[in-house]
Amino acid sequence: MSENSRGGFGSRIGFILVSAGCAIGIGNVWKFPYVAGQNGGSVFVLFYLLFLIIMGVPVMTMELAVGRKSRLTLVKGYKSLEKEGSKWHIHGWVSMIGNYLLMMYYTTVAGWMFDYFYKFATGEFEHLENGSAKATFDGLMTDPIEMGIFTIITVLIGFLVLSFGVQNGLERVNKFMMLGLLLLITVLAVHSVMLPGAKEGLSFFLLPDFGKAKAVGIHKVLAAAMNQAFFTLSIGMGSIEVFGSYMSKDRALSGEAMRISALDTMVAILSGIIIFPACFSFGVEPEQGPSLIFVTLPELFINMPLGRIWGTLFFVFMSFASFSTVTAVFENLIVCLVDNFKLSRTASIVINCIFMIFASLPCVLGFNKWSGVTFMGGRNILDFEDFLVSNLILPIGALVILLFCVTGLGWGFDNYLEEVNTGEGTKMPHWIRNYLRFVLPVLILIIIINGLV
Repeated sequence: MSENSRGGFGSRIGFILVSAGCAIGIGNVWKFPYVAGQNGGSVFVLFYLLFLIIMGVPVMTMELAVGRKSRLTLVKGYKSLEKEGSKWHIHGWVSMIGNYLLMMYYTTVAGWMFDYFYKFATGEFEHLENGSAKATFDGLMTDPIEMGIFTIITVLIGFLVLSFGVQNGLERVNKFMMLGLLLLITVLAVHSVMLPGAKEGLSFFLLPDFGKAKAVGIHKVLAAAMNQAFFTLSIGMGSIEVFGSYMSKDRALSGEAMRISALDTMVAILSGIIIFPACFSFGVEPEQGPSLIFVTLPELFINMPLGRIWGTLFFVFMSFASFSTVTAVFENLIVCLVDNFKLSRTASIVINCIFMIFASLPCVLGFNKWSGVTFMGGRNILDFEDFLVSNLILPIGALVILLFCVTGLGWGFDNYLEEVNTGEGTKMPHWIRNYLRFVLPVLILIIIINGLV
């Protein structure tokens, strides 16, 4: 990879792993398995893969194309490519806000992962009785000091890594974490399929059963798969665009987007292969919601031979998955301030670090001291911040980027296609233009409407 004026990746594999690390996160290893469980398992997975290809990959190429062509983050990127007098760059500012909002609660959840890794590694779960995992999680939620400490540790380590630069910090650490994540998830998946009763869990997850999907409602399964396929790639607010700004022109963008999406999907599928056989082996319902990771699985590990080891490995994997996203989005925040306010990288890191420590505290306090603070139908602070990002900023942002790239009001389809197809590798065909202009916007509108309803 060649470097631009503010640095770049040292290798192509570094770009792919860091970009995949941004996409791979809690949505893959926490949300994907329980959403699959709630929506009939295997049929959901089938639809998820379809929507990933027809929706996620095209929009990812657009973020990468804007970044690589402009060599800037989203606000300045829009300004350099938009027609004079147009206001597409306003979306860049909204995206910056979205990235800050995301990290205001994502750092808290990443802190939970570090906390549980620490608890398993130190043997705290070995001394718990059956049925006590829920009390442990409830105890974490009601303790602002414990939760705050792990949240602040997440923020500090994230910015410390990035203080070493793109190649020596972000790329080096994320390559290690992603390769470690892939190794850990493979070991955990192999262990899970060796459990007694694992066959039923694999069948539930991987063998299509339209009877189960009908019981849930095919339209609900379709909507859930469309949402998950779209959100899992973190597209719509410039999180991936910044890595496009570090890319060389050597490779066409369609192939790179497909490789990032394939890694993202592999982690999601392997997460299901870890979780569902374990659920069926120990007689646990796979339809449980978010409690699956922090209550149900620790309970399984407590009752499993060598459970302390398997629990530690699982939460190391979870910590890697969440922290790779934290560092990737932090890099976006750092470079946004550098681009837009002409700050040095060091000054941007210090300002962002101090801001994020304080900005993440409302989410921490929302589970205890500020538990009475609710928004829009009783949402706590974390749920409200997540609603703004997931249901509004990401899908609306993706629609804006799509229209910018394929309509004459914005950058224009021909300019976008030329940038996407620059370099070796898989090319995007010209005939896809009408699909991108008339079909994909409707699919994204369905996601927006579904999220609001």
